[in-house]
Amino acid sequence: MLTIPERIRTLAASASVARLSVDGTPSPARGGVDERGRPVLLVRPGEALHGLRDDAVVAVNLTAMRVLGQVEHPRGLIEVQGWAQAVPESEARGAAVAVAAHTADEALFDALERYGRPDAPRLLRLDVGQVVYLTGRDSGVLDADDYLEATPDPLAATAERVLAHVNASHRAQLTGGVSKALGEDAGDVWLWELDRYGATVRVDDQLLRFPWPTPAHTALCLETALRGLLCAC
Repeated sequence: MLTIPERIRTLAASASVARLSVDGTPSPARGGVDERGRPVLLVRPGEALHGLRDDAVVAVNLTAMRVLGQVEHPRGLIEVQGWAQAVPESEARGAAVAVAAHTADEALFDALERYGRPDAPRLLRLDVGQVVYLTGRDSGVLDADDYLEATPDPLAATAERVLAHVNASHRAQLTGGVSKALGEDAGDVWLWELDRYGATVRVDDQLLRFPWPTPAHTALCLETALRGLLCAC
């Protein structure tokens, strides 16, 4: 299994900013997550964070979703707590790309082209203090070091692509394989999560874990391991 810090970093990497609070007060939220797992925010003039000191206490709520059929389900809820700081000008373009992955906003161009001007949008990121998480049966708190030093699953991008393909085109095979593994007919079956250590399958409202015999180290290994579950029937 992925460790809890690895799993939370993996979820955060694809999560969207759902809510933002500044010193306990709700504020408009738009942003993404950078390569280190730090929330990055686009803040417009007139919004709470725009004119505040750099050490304002901020909580950013991230939500990782899974679409099954036409219905969205939450995979993980993550609250990153910390202090807002200006993104250095040398790193502003990378921060803008992280925001644009979730929010295509023309104000990003303004933030880059007029960086540092008092009336320009600002790019801020969190100096992480701690991370509160709720995902499946797991909930808890990670300190900043555990969160920032963890790395997302290196096969996450491949896993998401394969998972989407299986759920769109091979659910009958998945249902057959899961039924065979359980020794009984399974109900409504979807692939829920996929990583280098195994697959998590949603059967009706339950999540069932199927670990691989050995961890997958490449995209090909991951696809081969999943094929073993699909062909169990």
